[in-house]
Amino acid sequence: MNILLLEDDPVLSDILLDFLREEWQVDYAYNAQDVYKKLEINKYDLFIFDINLVGKNGIELLEELREFSDNTPTIFITAYRDTKYLQQAFKAGAHDYIKKPFELEELYARIINTKKIFNIETNKKIAIDDNIHFFPLTKIVFVNEQNISLTSKDALLLSYFLKNKTRLISPEELSQNIWDFDSLPSDATLRSHIRTLREIIGKDKIKTIRGEGYMYE
Repeated sequence: MNILLLEDDPVLSDILLDFLREEWQVDYAYNAQDVYKKLEINKYDLFIFDINLVGKNGIELLEELREFSDNTPTIFITAYRDTKYLQQAFKAGAHDYIKKPFELEELYARIINTKKIFNIETNKKIAIDDNIHFFPLTKIVFVNEQNISLTSKDALLLSYFLKNKTRLISPEELSQNIWDFDSLPSDATLRSHIRTLREIIGKDKIKTIRGEGYMYE
C-alpha cells in the first residue's frame, strides 16, 4: 500500500514514518504545497492528513482534492477535541478520524480496516539488500532512502527474477513472459533493460551466463 502522510510536527512525523515504513511505502509532505507536488508524480492508496497545518489546513486541502475527483481514502489525525472538526472532516470526504495522542497500534488497526473496506491490494515490500527494497505494485525501488520509479517492463522483469532466484533464465523465456507476442524485444532492448536494473539494484545481482541467459543471485 502506497501512503501519503501529511504532518507538520517533525517529531510525530518521524515516529509515524519509522512505524509505517516497516510495512508500507510511505511518502511525506509537510504542507499542502508538498502534497500537490507529490500528487503530480505519484498515485496513493491512502492519505493520512493532519488537520491543523500552517497555511491551508488538512480539511480544506481534502475538499479541494475531492473537487478534482481525487477519491483516495483518507484518515485524519488531529489534536482538536471539538466535534465540529470531526463533522467538517467527514463532510469534506474523510473516511476515518483519530485524535491525538493515539497509540500506533490504533492507527495501524484503522489503516487495516480502511484497506479492507476499499479492497486495497497490499504493496508488499521485497528486500533485495539491507538498504534496497522493491515495491511491485507501485513499481518503486527504495535505495538508501531514495525512491526510484521503474518502468512497467523493468518492474515486471525484476519481479520475474525475484520469483525465479538462482534459476537460469533464457532471453527467450524473459521475452515471452514479459512482452506481448506481437511486441517481442530485440536482444539489444532486453540487454538495455537488464543494464538499467543492474544500475539500480547492483551489478552483481543479475549474472550473465554467456550464451545461455541470466541468473538472479
